[in-house]
Amino acid sequence: MAEVLAEGFNVFDTDKSPGGTVKYLASPEDVIALIRSGKLQEHILLVRGGTTTFLAPALSMGAIGVITMSGAPESHLGILSREFQIPCVMTAHLVNSESRYVVGSTDEAHFVEIAKELDGRRVRLDCTDHEVGRVLAD
Repeated sequence: MAEVLAEGFNVFDTDKSPGGTVKYLASPEDVIALIRSGKLQEHILLVRGGTTTFLAPALSMGAIGVITMSGAPESHLGILSREFQIPCVMTAHLVNSESRYVVGSTDEAHFVEIAKELDGRRVRLDCTDHEVGRVLAD
């Protein structure tokens, strides 16, 4: 098995194992720029939370995988990921870090650390486990 970089909640069980370069999308402008680039399907999308509604256009236009740094499978992105059958790992944490997302008490450093480690990295998502989704080095 490949090196596990991060783990989180698996939104739904699937044998799909999309691979691509992680692209951190911090704003609606980032999403629009990626869609306009024509390279959407080359990327696994990294966003801050499950309530990141501005990601919806990318999901409907062929996104292949999503990683969130907070949020639950019952959140907006979790629901849309299931509807579009896009593998999604939510509330991902780096396996080599002690930092974990805790509602209401997680500081900015947690999100910065994850984005710095994963953005631009080639990964593959493993969403075959019922509960745990994994981000693997590819």
